[in-house]
Amino acid sequence: MPSKVQKFNEYRQKMNDKILASDNKVIKRIFNLDTNAFKEGHLPVKTKELLGLVASAVLRCDDCIQYHLETAYKNGVSKEEMMETMSIANLVGGTIVIPHLRKALEYWELLEEENTL
Repeated sequence: MPSKVQKFNEYRQKMNDKILASDNKVIKRIFNLDTNAFKEGHLPVKTKELLGLVASAVLRCDDCIQYHLETAYKNGVSKEEMMETMSIANLVGGTIVIPHLRKALEYWELLEEENTL
């Protein structure tokens, strides 16, 4: 049975494929811009993913939070760095971000669990 992490990634990929198959120039350019924005540049990828995590939390997008958590995890972000980043998101976004912090921590623990098996 696929894990929550696997289900999220499979669903995201399936729907992204469908969206991109629509051959909409604007959507394709937005996807491309997103991909290029998070590549190594003057800021390391790890930093960019943490910035994406803060923005996603403040905007309260759980799918975006999960995406940036997983990418940050894969780029060597520690749990402590993630929690410090989420503390900034809660400071900026206010207490309404706390439920997203709960979900973020739960997802992070799933990432840790999957990578220790």
